[in-house]
Amino acid sequence: MLNYYFIKIMKFNNNIRFNSINLLCILSFFTLILSSHTAYSNNFRNNGFADIVEPLLPAVVNIRATSIVEGSRSPLENFNFPPGSPFEDFFERFQRDDNGQGQKRKLPALGSGFIISDDGYIVTNNHVISNAEEIVVFLNDDDSTELKAEIIGTDERTDLALLKVDTDEKLPFVAFGDSSKLRVGDWVIAIGNPHGLGGTVTTGIVSARNRDIRSGPYDDFIQTDAPINKGNSGGPLFNIDGQVIGVNTAIISQTGGSIGLGFSIPSLQVKRVIEQLREFGTTKRGWLGVVIQHVSKEIAESMNLETTYGALVSNVYEDSPADKAGVKVGDIILKVNNIDIKNSRQLTRVIANQKVNSTAKIEVWRRGKIVSLNVTLGELEKINLAELNQEASPKKQKQRTTEIKEFGIKVIALNPNTRKQYNIPSQIENGLIVTDVDRDSEAAERGLKPFSVILEANQENLSNVDDLRNIIDNVINGNRDRILLLINYDGNTQFIPIKIREESDDDSEN
Repeated sequence: MLNYYFIKIMKFNNNIRFNSINLLCILSFFTLILSSHTAYSNNFRNNGFADIVEPLLPAVVNIRATSIVEGSRSPLENFNFPPGSPFEDFFERFQRDDNGQGQKRKLPALGSGFIISDDGYIVTNNHVISNAEEIVVFLNDDDSTELKAEIIGTDERTDLALLKVDTDEKLPFVAFGDSSKLRVGDWVIAIGNPHGLGGTVTTGIVSARNRDIRSGPYDDFIQTDAPINKGNSGGPLFNIDGQVIGVNTAIISQTGGSIGLGFSIPSLQVKRVIEQLREFGTTKRGWLGVVIQHVSKEIAESMNLETTYGALVSNVYEDSPADKAGVKVGDIILKVNNIDIKNSRQLTRVIANQKVNSTAKIEVWRRGKIVSLNVTLGELEKINLAELNQEASPKKQKQRTTEIKEFGIKVIALNPNTRKQYNIPSQIENGLIVTDVDRDSEAAERGLKPFSVILEANQENLSNVDDLRNIIDNVINGNRDRILLLINYDGNTQFIPIKIREESDDDSEN
């Protein structure tokens, strides 16, 4: 570090006459830097993180959430006796109370939380208090004060919950920091209630950022090697300025104990969710109304793209904000409100963070051109996605099919008869029904299944087999070897890039 300052000063003095006064100033500057650095090092060596942790501990709480479950602790409760056995009725009665009901027992769960305001609002994980009939918060004070808590709001998608306790006294609280400023290698401090041992402090560094551990649609975790164990869930992760920059939520472990792979929800995400829970009791996320998928290298090649950035639209829900704004299947969303969209996962987070009923400007790549659209976003929480994704259950019936040997599949055109016979939803107007897939083909490897409907090939609608044959011929004549298919299976649509087989024979009728 001293070498750095020396070089800077020498560059500054490059055009200045180097005399005894300059030398004296430089030596004085170095003395000041060295003494400050030595003082800081000695203070850190003597106190470690104590000065940082001491004012934070009172704001971190232990949580006991109690749920009522039916069942017995009997080791024989899962044992199956032979039908008609005299022991069957005996043990069934043994495991029930006098009213013939299953025995009810309390099942406690321990976790952590932290106070964010002096009037008693507390942040924790949703899984800590999920299905709880009673929640008790233990303050980290001399009296180990117990306070009953009520649930203000929960969010399963991010695994966050907001609680409230009532007390006549003002409570100590902590403030959120800016998680976007974290760098890999920064010091972090975790405080929580591992295995019921409240007020436990552990330290580590930021191991990685933007981790997706496939726990939900908005995964964007901070990874840390600060030891986190069962009971730490819902507790805060601090930076060395004493600000909350994450909520400790998950670990990866084969043993159940910490192996240095802990994950925390970033504070920027936490703040947005908690503010909505506090105001509305629920979340209000933006909704675009599309099904998207990652732009793979193969898909990019099929669409003559040079990069794999963006999110590919594989379906647009009818009457959704995207539909009304003119978003089309096959569009690649590149930007939302000037935010670059690197992949489909990022688009999900960016849209969710937009305000409901706000207008979002999006840029899409459509057939080689940039198209700008303005979308008035809906509210995700008001949408029944299960109804939008109604599954079709086609029944296989023997039909005359055409074999497409270039792909290793057999297809039949969609018409009123085949629609009824294969139970194809009415919203699918045109396409080719896949009746068979060669198990050794790339189509099978890519996930193409019997009863899928091929809607498009290279973004051209398909009405009959000849349409597909013409597109295949054009690709081959253009010295290309891959075709991008848009398929619908069980109500879900997605793009599948498939390489044309090098050797193929004429089609045959079956």
